Amino acid sequence: MDLSNSPSTLSLGFLSPVSNQVSDDSVSLQRDRKQPIPLQLLEPQAQKPENNGVAGAENGEDEDDADVEEFRILGHCIKRRRESESASSSTSYSKRISSSADMEARRAAIRSWGNESISVADPDLFEIMEREKNRQAKGIELIASENFVCKAVMEALGSHLTNKYSEGLPGERYYGGNQYIDEIETLCQERALAAFDLNSESWGVNVQPYSCTSANFAVYTGLLLPGDRIMGLDTPSGGNTSHGCYMPDGRKVSGASIFFESLPYKVNPQTGYIDFDKLEERAIDFHPKILICGGSSYPREWDYGRFRQIADKCGAVLMCDMAQISGLVAAKECASPFDYCDIVTSTTHKSLRGPRGGIIFYRKGAKPRKRGTPLSQGNEIEYYHFEEKINFAVFPSLQGGPHNNHIAALAIALKQVATPVYKAYMQQVKKNAQALASALLRRKCRLVTGGTDNHLLLWDLRPLGLTGGNYEKACEMCHITLNKIAIFDDNGTITPGGVRIGTPAMTTRGCLESDFEIIADHLLKAAQIASTIQRGHGKMQKGFMKGLQNNKDIVELQTCVEAFASQFALPGFDF
Repeated sequence: MDLSNSPSTLSLGFLSPVSNQVSDDSVSLQRDRKQPIPLQLLEPQAQKPENNGVAGAENGEDEDDADVEEFRILGHCIKRRRESESASSSTSYSKRISSSADMEARRAAIRSWGNESISVADPDLFEIMEREKNRQAKGIELIASENFVCKAVMEALGSHLTNKYSEGLPGERYYGGNQYIDEIETLCQERALAAFDLNSESWGVNVQPYSCTSANFAVYTGLLLPGDRIMGLDTPSGGNTSHGCYMPDGRKVSGASIFFESLPYKVNPQTGYIDFDKLEERAIDFHPKILICGGSSYPREWDYGRFRQIADKCGAVLMCDMAQISGLVAAKECASPFDYCDIVTSTTHKSLRGPRGGIIFYRKGAKPRKRGTPLSQGNEIEYYHFEEKINFAVFPSLQGGPHNNHIAALAIALKQVATPVYKAYMQQVKKNAQALASALLRRKCRLVTGGTDNHLLLWDLRPLGLTGGNYEKACEMCHITLNKIAIFDDNGTITPGGVRIGTPAMTTRGCLESDFEIIADHLLKAAQIASTIQRGHGKMQKGFMKGLQNNKDIVELQTCVEAFASQFALPGFDF
């Protein structure tokens, strides 16, 4: 088809991205986003005769024709004005200036958003955080599962490592750019094994769990099928809900009880110690696939050797949750579960003084030959098969990407755990717990089991007529923090009449035995005040709380507590 003689109604729509319209008789070829160049379609014209050098103006030629260049598209002649060299140079320079200014504006916008401190970016949140910091600094922290971390741990938690996604294990990530994240996690794993004096050929470790509850559930998920049986210490006896927990009405509390069948063992209500004879009897009848030792509120040593015997009798994997005592284990200030257990889990933020998270240790390699087996009987070597199952349960079964800032912070804490300074700290934690227990006993207070072997003690408040919940609230008003617990009475009935008290946090702040004598006085004074209020307003918490408000004795004790606590430094901060 010949387009050379057709009317000039053709329009080529080379639109600028910033324009929604184009004229019917023009074409725009985008050379720059800001400056589209108009191109006009010309009618085919007869070739002009040469004028032998006569000036174009004298022959009727437009003076601007010399500045026009022509080319053809689809048989049509298109012309555009030729830019002069100086104009082109000036335009290019202007563009560079404009581009540089635009880029600087973008950088400034990122700086204004990305470099603000919390006090500027969110004053409301900053104010609340400051109040919490002052509460920690001016209070006596006696919750056994809490501690204070060092500045280096806080720096790692608030670092750029939170920006990186790294699903998978070192060398097996689902994302690129993880070469340094791999180094950090590998270093953390090595330090975890070293902190507990473990051989990497016999033990493996996963440092990715978000909490010890997550770590425990990963073990169940990796080794069990839904409905399989587990057995742990009863929650009112000092066990943890993640080991299986039911309410008195039969309601299932934790995921461990929802997805698996759990049967607890208990302490002797008269002594407060684990009743191993009944435990063995129940385990043989129940036949759990995992037997769990360890708990949240047990003040005595764990007899891991006896647990091993029972586990072997019923064919169970022996797992220890050492969350409460992991620091003591690392410092060799208590019996070690690693000598007897197949799997050991822990938190990382309690006595270890690390970030909030969980950790799983598991045996690997060849199993030891069973005792009493003749050397001539069977040459086959059995191996542990925990590693792949547990790692797969952590990710991808239960979790997404690991928190790399937490893993780095844990690596810092574990480096400290392996030092003589940390061992001395844990020794002082035990001394302080024993000093506090002795001080309370001298003041005629009743302790479950009569004392402590570790970092915590259980105070039975029933002789004072107090509930644990009311006493906890009274202490909180005085800036002393501890937590209520349920305990067994002499008939085996569960009562809410106790509190758990721990020494790691205030030991971190520098308290010694003599300081815990003073703390014992504050605790007894708070109990006397609470008992008086409870007699006047009843045991119901609503009435009790009303009696706490504007109580002169509470205000006076609060002043004493703040004066005492303010003597001790809060790690990471200057006051």
